[in-house]
Amino acid sequence: MCKLDQIKALETGKGIQYLLDSAYKIFGNPIVMFDTHYALIAYTDVVTDDPLWNKLVSTGTFSIEEQEFFSSERFTEDVANADKLVVMKSNKLKYDRILGNIFNRESVKVANIVIVECKAPFGADIQVAFEAFADKVTNEIQDDDNFTEYGKAYHNDLIKKLLDHQINDPMIYTAHVQILYDGFEDYLYLAAVGLLQSDTSHDKLVFFKGLLENRYPSFKFAIYSDYIVMIMSSKYNNLSTEWFLGDQENPFVKNSLFVGISSSFENLYELRKYYNEAVTALRNGIVNSNEIANSNRQRIFFYDNN
Repeated sequence: MCKLDQIKALETGKGIQYLLDSAYKIFGNPIVMFDTHYALIAYTDVVTDDPLWNKLVSTGTFSIEEQEFFSSERFTEDVANADKLVVMKSNKLKYDRILGNIFNRESVKVANIVIVECKAPFGADIQVAFEAFADKVTNEIQDDDNFTEYGKAYHNDLIKKLLDHQINDPMIYTAHVQILYDGFEDYLYLAAVGLLQSDTSHDKLVFFKGLLENRYPSFKFAIYSDYIVMIMSSKYNNLSTEWFLGDQENPFVKNSLFVGISSSFENLYELRKYYNEAVTALRNGIVNSNEIANSNRQRIFFYDNN
């Protein structure tokens, strides 16, 4: 039986470790899985002389220096732009390797699997078989709520770090930031969602963020300061209150949620600028509105730089 058929025949529902161990027997080379923060998830317990493998399994992550190496070899960019697989070759690597992207049930890229050619030569069918294995692992995690929540938490963390300028070096962070572009095919807008009442407790923001995530699954969300932040496609840039927040009985309207929307942008490294625009639009819109108590009043405000 060829490698592809053996991969397809692997049982599902037995966990990630079972799949990695079984695939090692098929491919003859060790396999590791780590999340999009480079945190180790699982690996085949194999002794190897590959330096990057040994560093990852011993420390549980890759160092900044190793991430800079990935960027300098353009691996980071290749991974960010790949749909499924990346072949990683370099005269600075002791062994070639192949990386596969893993997605949760909301099609958010949450992890990678890597096979290292340190025990047996890659055969002619390695790429098609390893792509099938990546699909097998993706299917294995589809019902795992941890990976679903991880995808949302990862978006939240990325957005907050961009807003705080903690992520500011495209050489290192391109692959991470690229995830926020997933699902968007055009330019972007940032929306800041706020409450009119003084009650902007974290728990209340979390509650409404969850409702908005269910209503708009294609948006990317975070909680920052006293606002819910949403990154959305330009096709949503001309919204009515009724369409966006619903009628008067909708919990968004009943709890006096208001939305400020920035001007359009493409560069996520400039996110703070557009967050400031959205907050300015929101605050000015509320101040300039005459009928605050009227549930039919305007609730969506667009940034005007004039």
